[in-house]
Amino acid sequence: MAQLGCMLRTALMALGAVIVAGGLAVAQTAPAPAVPKAQAPALSLAPKAQAAVSEQNPGPDQTGSGGAHDDTSESIPILAVTSVEILHSTHNPDLAVIAARGLTTTDGWQNGTLVPLTSGTPADGVLDLVFVAQAPADASAPGSYGPIQAVLPIPEMPFKAVRVRSATNTLTLKDLNGYVEAKGPTETCGPCVGKQFVAKGATAPAGVAADDTVHEEDLPANARILKPTDGITDMRPNPNRLTIVIGEDGRIVDAIWD
Repeated sequence: MAQLGCMLRTALMALGAVIVAGGLAVAQTAPAPAVPKAQAPALSLAPKAQAAVSEQNPGPDQTGSGGAHDDTSESIPILAVTSVEILHSTHNPDLAVIAARGLTTTDGWQNGTLVPLTSGTPADGVLDLVFVAQAPADASAPGSYGPIQAVLPIPEMPFKAVRVRSATNTLTLKDLNGYVEAKGPTETCGPCVGKQFVAKGATAPAGVAADDTVHEEDLPANARILKPTDGITDMRPNPNRLTIVIGEDGRIVDAIWD
């Protein structure tokens, strides 16, 4: 209860940034910058939601310093969403707070934000959100997944369900007074450098212990495996993609969320 109270107080403080424009008024817990074109599909933001995002993320000509926009502030979907709940204020004015938790590929992601995809009240009555955050500027070696959370206060709840999307999964909460959760992804490659790589359907070489192997089928679905003779066609950064480099002896020589 203490944690919920803390999150609710945080949401109430964020309410000062709410921009009311008819039906849905959106307040983000952190600046909600544009999604980079090379890393994520374009988001079809509702006009009112876009206005709120723009208000909290001024362009270069609106900043106090007049400096250029910092590209490191761009946000992308997090790895996985693990829970969604809705908190309700017991005081006037009425306020509902959507709270989501999730995991990022590494520590260092910042400014978790729930970005609306819904324009007005959708035909199915479901408020569609994407859980995004700012990824670290540099590529990171595999380790423990990083926890992250975001809240979205809304003065009205004209929806029958809330759906939150991430890079790898989606959670839908149909009980507007309830809670839904999902098991997070298994950590399979941290650390894995130096271990024997076992291709999908193959068996480990004789004499190699089970805990000294990494099986391809246990890696994330979008993992990129680079063998000594493989070329590479895409060098665009993707913090949700694990790249595994295999040496001549079949062992992993490098692994990185790039």
